[in-house]
This record gives sequence, structure tokens and C-alpha cells, in this order.
Amino acid sequence: MISSIYSIDNSILDFIKNNLHSFWLDKVMIVLTNLGDSGVIWIAIALGLIISKKYRKSGFMLLMAIILGALFGEVIIKNIVQRGRPFTHVPGMELLIKKPNSYSFPSGHTTASFAAAGILSYCFRTYSVAFYLLAALIAFSRLYLYVHYPSDVLGGIVLGSLSCLLTIYIFRKYINKQKNYKIKV
Repeated sequence: MISSIYSIDNSILDFIKNNLHSFWLDKVMIVLTNLGDSGVIWIAIALGLIISKKYRKSGFMLLMAIILGALFGEVIIKNIVQRGRPFTHVPGMELLIKKPNSYSFPSGHTTASFAAAGILSYCFRTYSVAFYLLAALIAFSRLYLYVHYPSDVLGGIVLGSLSCLLTIYIFRKYINKQKNYKIKV
């Protein structure tokens, strides 16, 4: 089973590496992955929402989902699984970005992006497609740049989505019960 996953992962990465790379796409993928570094784009959006009294609760939900994803993914799961990154298995591989130091599974960029896209879509349904498109592009950039396996990205999508759902549950069950702390969606 594990060897089948590795085989599929490597086939997808090899296809991307051998068929999709170009000078301009290299630049775009570097920008996209930089947006996802440490969840910077999502944290910036959260802080922007928190500044606004009208959207403050949405901003706090967004931060909570990102933090939950990071705690489970970066602190717990990565240290249990300890999966090496794909570039470590290719001798002489030169990356377009700085080599990440952490383990590979799950993708932290993807976890944060899908946790954020889920919360933002929950709070601002009109823009759901844009939120998920940006999350998917950030996730794909991790494959394109050869720093994650497809199963790492899939794991990040699942963990980010679960972090989003847990955040919504917590806010509905506990936070919304407090006076004047309703989230209108």
C-alpha cells in the first residue's frame, strides 16, 4: 500500500517536472508559494478582518483555523510521520526556492490555505471560488517546486478542511452563545 502511494506520488511529480515547467511558470509558482509561507497571506487577511469591527469575528475564526491546522500538522503529525521531502530523494536536485527544513507530511502551506479558504467561504460565500482557487494554486505550487508529494498536499487539504470545520463547530457551540458575539452568515 505505502509503496503504491510512493509510486503514484513520484509519477505525478515527475510529470509536473518534465512537462509543466517554464521560465514564467517558475516565477508564478515562487510567488504563490511565498504567499503561503507561514500562512502569511491568510494571516494578513485575518488581521485585516480583525481591524474591522464588522468582520472581527470572521478574522478570529480565520486565525483559529490556521492555528489549529498548524498545531496538528506542524507540531504533531509532521513529527510523528517524519516523511522526507521529495527533493531529498533526487541526487543533485536544485530547487527554485530555499530548501524547507521541516518534514513533508502534511503540507503546511496547503493546510493553512484550505483552513483559510473554508473559513473565508463560510463567512463570505460570494467569493468562495476565489478563496479555493488561491488555496489550490498555493497547494499546486508546492508540487511544482518539488517540496511536497501529492499525498502531502492531499493530507493538507484534509487537515485544513477539518481545522475549518472544528473552528466553525467551536464558534457555533461556544462563542456564538456569548452575548453580542453572533456570526451572521
